[in-house]
Amino acid sequence: MEIEYRLDGPEDAPLLVLSNSLGTTWEMWQAQIPALTQHFRVLRYNTRGHGRSAVGQQPVTLERLGQDVIARLDHLDVERACFCGISLGGMTGMWLNRHAPERFQRIVVANTAARIGQEAGWRERAATVRAQGMNPVAESAADRWFTPAFRHSNPEVVYPLIEQLAATPAEGYAACCDALAMADLRDELTQMPLPMLVIAGESDTVTTSRDAEAIVVDAPHAHFLILPASHLSNVACAAAFNQHVITFLTAGAEHEPHH
Repeated sequence: MEIEYRLDGPEDAPLLVLSNSLGTTWEMWQAQIPALTQHFRVLRYNTRGHGRSAVGQQPVTLERLGQDVIARLDHLDVERACFCGISLGGMTGMWLNRHAPERFQRIVVANTAARIGQEAGWRERAATVRAQGMNPVAESAADRWFTPAFRHSNPEVVYPLIEQLAATPAEGYAACCDALAMADLRDELTQMPLPMLVIAGESDTVTTSRDAEAIVVDAPHAHFLILPASHLSNVACAAAFNQHVITFLTAGAEHEPHH
C-alpha cells in the first residue's frame, strides 16, 4: 500500500476522510478526532510524499492525489463517504467533487482556493527545498499558519507542527509543490455538484477569505463560513471547526440549507 492511513471511531459509523495540508501529517487532525469519532469512522491518511506515504515514480498531480483517495475507498470497500480537507487537502476535495461526486455525500474544504498561489512561486519553493532541505520552509511556516496571538499562547500546539514540517521528506514536499504549481480548478467550480462547506480564516494570507468567497460564488451548492484563524483553522479554532463540520456533514437532505 503506497499511502499510509489509519482508522479511528466505530466500525459501523459512516466514513469521513480527512486530508491534510502541505507539509503536515495526519497528526494535524488530532483536535478533531474526539469529536468526529462520535459521529463517524474517521479515515486519516498521509498525502503522497508525506509521512511514510510514497512519492511514487510518476509526477504528483492534483488528479493523482484525488485518485489516491478513491483508491483508499476502494481498498476499504466503501461506496460513499464524506470528506474534509484543508489547504492542499481542500483542493483535493474540490477535485473529487468535480470528478468523483458519486463517491461522496458532502464535502468540507477549509483554508483553500481554486488556485493557490502562482506557478512560479511553487516552482521556486520546490527548487529551494530540493537544494537546501526543509529548514527554509519550516522557519517561516508558523507565521503563515497561525496568528501572532495564537503562536504566543499555544507554543505546545505550534512547535510540534513545525517539527513535523521540518521532518517532511524534501522530495515529497517538493513533488506536492509541483502539483500545486499546476493545480487550477477555477474553470471547474460550476461543475461541482455536491453540497460543500467552504471554511475560511479571517487572518489567512495564504488562502484568503476572498479566495473562499470565489469558490462559494461559482460552486452550485457551496456554503461559506469564516473563523477567527489564520491558515490552519482546524487547529486554531478546533471546537468551532468541529461543531460546524459535524453540523454540516450530518444534515439530512431534508435540511439542505438554501444557497
